[in-house]
Amino acid sequence: MRIFAQNLSVKRGEELIFTDVSFELSPTESLTISGPNGVGKSTLLRALAGLLPIDSGTFEIKTDSKEAKPNAEYCHYIGHKNAMKAELTVLENLNFWQRTMAQEDTVDDDLIMSPEAAVELLGLSHTLDLPFGFLSQGQRRRIALAKLFVSHRPVWLLDEPTAALDKASSDNFANITNSYLEKGGIVIAATHVPLGFKEVKQLEMTPPPLNEDIY
Repeated sequence: MRIFAQNLSVKRGEELIFTDVSFELSPTESLTISGPNGVGKSTLLRALAGLLPIDSGTFEIKTDSKEAKPNAEYCHYIGHKNAMKAELTVLENLNFWQRTMAQEDTVDDDLIMSPEAAVELLGLSHTLDLPFGFLSQGQRRRIALAKLFVSHRPVWLLDEPTAALDKASSDNFANITNSYLEKGGIVIAATHVPLGFKEVKQLEMTPPPLNEDIY
């Protein structure tokens, strides 16, 4: 699998959020996206995940498979919001995401964990039967990251993944991610802080040029 992004641009309405973003990634490689607030880091990740339209340029995920799938089906997206129901337990939430993200061609994939194993990996086994809304902000973020492990998608798209995490939890997630990269995964993460990932490429985003026609 290889990822090719060439001259990507995204607009919201008539406003150009970013332009001319290009990168290439192969298995075991990660990309960190940095830049000031409002420059389009989150928008880029959402566009790669298929949640926003790409205005111009191309984004391709090339595999050896003869059966083409939409790019979004290769991607795990973790955004700013944790996407969990507060009234459901941790186990119920992760069971939902495991069913929702399941794919027939990865049913026997050894990278897929049970919800129980996923929360144990993140040091939160004691929260399994608690309502998600009872957890601290740091615990909620770790449970959101557990979604990465209960179904397999080869490309992780992470928006500030360690937000609300303490140093120990951040270091643990870096170790988990590096293990995933060593197994051939690909990770793209927007961040304001070093994440400790291996094989890192860097993309510094800058504001698009002003449209002088509107001034």
